Amino acid sequence: MRLALPLILTLLLHGGAAEAACDVKGAKLEEAIAQKSELRETANKQTVRDLRTLRDAAIVLDTYKYGAECERLIEIVKALAANPEKTIEQGGDTDEDKAESLEQAREPKAPPPADSSTAPRQK
Repeated sequence: MRLALPLILTLLLHGGAAEAACDVKGAKLEEAIAQKSELRETANKQTVRDLRTLRDAAIVLDTYKYGAECERLIEIVKALAANPEKTIEQGGDTDEDKAESLEQAREPKAPPPADSSTAPRQK
């Protein structure tokens, strides 16, 4: 039993320590949005959606064990949220062709799965 206690302590302190997860909560994006009047303006809804999309992307990266990439993305989100005037100015792209091509890129390319409820019944 005497040998087991130091071994357990060693595992808990060193070997059992999992790699720290990306600190998405630490970005405090929602708090930043609430504090910055520019981000609450109706005209800047897209900027807020973009910030939330980036935060969500960081969560996905963390889920797939891309911790360093997640941390970098969180740094970007913090920087953008900290300076909304600059963020809004940078994000003011009104190129309609570019917007249309981005919208098309978002659409799934695979055919939708066959839904058994809409398939004709065989007798």
